Amino acid sequence: MALDSITLYHLIRELEPLLAGTRIDKIQQPEKEEVHILLRSPGRNLRLLLNAGSTSPRLHLTEENKKNPLSPPMFCMILRKHLEGGKVIKVEQVGLERIVTITIRNYNERGDLQDYHLHLEIMGKHSNLILVDPQTGIILDGIRRYSHLVSRHREVLPGKPYILPPSQDKADTFPNEEEFAAYLLQHNLDRKLTDALLDLFNGISPELAREIVSRSGLSPDAILDNCGEIDLNRIYRAYSYFLTYKDKTPIKPCLYYPSKREMNLPVAFSFLPYAQYRGFVIQETQSINEAVNLFYSKKTEYSNTEAKRGSLRKVVNDLSGHQNKKRGIYEDTLAKANKGLDYQKQGELLIANLYQLSPGLRSITVQDYTDPEYPDLTIGLDPALSGIENAKRYYKLYNKAKSTIKSAQPLLEAVLEELEYLESLKLSIDQAASNEELNEIHQELIDQGYITGKHDKKTPGKKKEPDKYSLPHVYHSKSGKIIIVGRNNRQNDRMTWREAKPSDLWLHVKKIPGSHVIVPLDDGQEFPDDDTLLDAAALAVYFSQARGSSQVPVDYTHVRQIKKPRGVKPGMVVYEQNWSLLITPEEETVERLLSTENKERY
Repeated sequence: MALDSITLYHLIRELEPLLAGTRIDKIQQPEKEEVHILLRSPGRNLRLLLNAGSTSPRLHLTEENKKNPLSPPMFCMILRKHLEGGKVIKVEQVGLERIVTITIRNYNERGDLQDYHLHLEIMGKHSNLILVDPQTGIILDGIRRYSHLVSRHREVLPGKPYILPPSQDKADTFPNEEEFAAYLLQHNLDRKLTDALLDLFNGISPELAREIVSRSGLSPDAILDNCGEIDLNRIYRAYSYFLTYKDKTPIKPCLYYPSKREMNLPVAFSFLPYAQYRGFVIQETQSINEAVNLFYSKKTEYSNTEAKRGSLRKVVNDLSGHQNKKRGIYEDTLAKANKGLDYQKQGELLIANLYQLSPGLRSITVQDYTDPEYPDLTIGLDPALSGIENAKRYYKLYNKAKSTIKSAQPLLEAVLEELEYLESLKLSIDQAASNEELNEIHQELIDQGYITGKHDKKTPGKKKEPDKYSLPHVYHSKSGKIIIVGRNNRQNDRMTWREAKPSDLWLHVKKIPGSHVIVPLDDGQEFPDDDTLLDAAALAVYFSQARGSSQVPVDYTHVRQIKKPRGVKPGMVVYEQNWSLLITPEEETVERLLSTENKERY
């Protein structure tokens, strides 16, 4: 969702009283198309973010202090030269365009006070941040420079005159319904109403066009030609509520999420609740700035998380591909070697039939006495060898096959174990909900020697620092009992070996990668109640590769029965005494359990 004109209008009304009168203490450019202006006033410091990128152009106050490059970009140096130490006079929007002009008063090179204009143009891929001398109308610099080779309308280069972006020739607000309806109906009547509003009127974004139609009680696909007088009246009332009487519109900013389980990425924000997002999970905020800041912060965090997830997934997929090639080689080798075990029988049959062998034979047909039906079996011979030498040759081939099996079988088992571990890593990567969890998986890959990096080991002689790690999932069963679910292999180990009591109950899907599940039990309690056991099993299935499957076997036992052989991978355990149950988790059960998650440490 982009920062549209009407939301920008309300945002500027909110920010202008905060920014006017502040002094510019420092200017930073942490990213190629993003500038941070650090402002101060008595008793208060502010950080104004101005982004002119093509994906998320915007402005808002933020508390995020991003890492800056070692050498400031040229545009940042120009801003520092002209603006640092200056005073913000006003912040205003150009009409209902998505253009914000910040007026800053500062001393110029001659020591005279003068005003500077910093224009933020929020226009998708054509967004820009341009510093202009308003006395001459000349551009001092732009964060994105381009000449007439890129735009025939204007050049954004130092020394060139500043020209506003081309007008879209849309109508401004209408003071009465008659003029509004007449203007609307004089255009193509066969188009969708949302498209007509978007194309004909200034200040309307796709979201606002849908909202006007929604508040009018019409279908999102309504055609303009099908709208009667009553429909046009409702459309105008909704339109005027947002635009004609925008100064009187009540502000109640909020964000929208698809569901309670998907609160990491909001789908939209607005300065008041939109009817089109009815059914979404709504998060109210204290201000529009907070809503905008939170929306883009979560969007950036989600993008970074997904980029890291993709990078880790590629590493593990490459490792799995390599191990699968080895698996194929070992399986082919064992298949051929197992066929070679028949050579023992052929050698024995040759020994039993030595009397029939004569020099120069290329084959012999004998009765197979190892088979109850005594079938005939033809055995190939080397005519250059005697009968006993041919038998020895077959024994030699048998011993070679047996030796191959003895050496290749452990290698195949090791590869299968490695693949099982890599599958558990894939599951952890796919189910990780934050950068913190993905960082733990990244560290696990380093510790296991899959990728290079600093190993997570304590240095002898140094004071031990408190462990920093993500917390496991903590849920509550239908009867109110705690159920703890690990997020990744390292956390599974920590839960099972460091934090759980020997008497606690441990659950895991049978022979399928998944999370360790712990049910803390009271002293003297052997098993939890049935509701808690079934809920814990449902979570074990949900946080495993068997998610969405039916009749999934889940093993459960006490922590004291769990063993970890020396040298095995994180998260891998063995156990001998256990109970099992088959479970098909119902969606309602899973939803109920996930809604009880406790974000604090249990």
